Amino acid sequence: MPELRQNPATKEWVIIATERAKRPEEMGLGVANPPANEKERCPFCAGHERSTPNEIFSFRSFGTAPNTPGWWIRVIPNKFAALLPQGSPDRVELEGLFHYMNGVGEHEVLIESPEHTLTIATMPEKQVEEIFLAYRERYIALSQDPRFEMVIIFKNHGLAAGTSLRHPHSQIIAAPITPNHIRHRIEEAMRYFDDHGHCVYCDMIQKEKKLGDRIVAETENFIVLEPFASRSPFETMVIPKSHASTFDAIAPERCKELAYVMRLTLKKIYRSLNNPDYNYVIVSSPSHERSLEYYHWYIMILPRVTAVAGFELGSGIYINTVIPESAAKFLRETPFE
Repeated sequence: MPELRQNPATKEWVIIATERAKRPEEMGLGVANPPANEKERCPFCAGHERSTPNEIFSFRSFGTAPNTPGWWIRVIPNKFAALLPQGSPDRVELEGLFHYMNGVGEHEVLIESPEHTLTIATMPEKQVEEIFLAYRERYIALSQDPRFEMVIIFKNHGLAAGTSLRHPHSQIIAAPITPNHIRHRIEEAMRYFDDHGHCVYCDMIQKEKKLGDRIVAETENFIVLEPFASRSPFETMVIPKSHASTFDAIAPERCKELAYVMRLTLKKIYRSLNNPDYNYVIVSSPSHERSLEYYHWYIMILPRVTAVAGFELGSGIYINTVIPESAAKFLRETPFE
């Protein structure tokens, strides 16, 4: 029988409808083989640095010049940016009802490797560490700009996830506003704290550890789980055990541990679901609202194995065809190495 579940952190409802499910191994569609000449045209491949805007940040071999080969992580402005650094973040009111502002912000691309066909699931662990250390560096730099309220780090992997280039890359957007759905999550977390005196995410970690059946993996400082009210099959959370509301609170050594956990999790998803398309996003409080005792940053991974349809759009309630406990068991039992 279908089941309605509510997320304790957001109060969002989902429908768990296992009768509509495929078997887990049938869900991943995989990524088609690339065209033979794709690497020759890829602006992110090593040797094609002049095809992109000038780099902002990089990890590269000693003695190599910016915008030349020799790098293993490279951050550049997005050539097709959603927001631009020029302009004022002041808001303008029109007719006492409509509000608008300049689309001021930063939109960066983090090229994760010189190699065209790698993914985080197939990269060496050291390379994944460098990706997450670069995330940290760019988050800290962008969050120090007083014009920006939010720094959002995300990855789109595969066509169904919205990527336009196969080469492994992530994106970073610094925006002058806090989106409503982030504000809603913060307000719900604040309400829970007012009622219980604890962070809802810290409580969630303790309850999930006690129950155990939705945990995929755990290390000293991080826990990986399938949320109780998962919106779609294999929606996965990676949560730091130590309370912090913004991603930049993470120390470099913890960042390396996080990279290990993300590589482990994405490799399990890669193997068990046949390299599905997916998105992940680092969910953090606004950069000017640090040290919130009621909010907790985390990473959300969303494999794109089902489509959002009319009911979800009309009601805001997602239908999930795989019970989270089964998803966790399936991933937990998938070999890592």
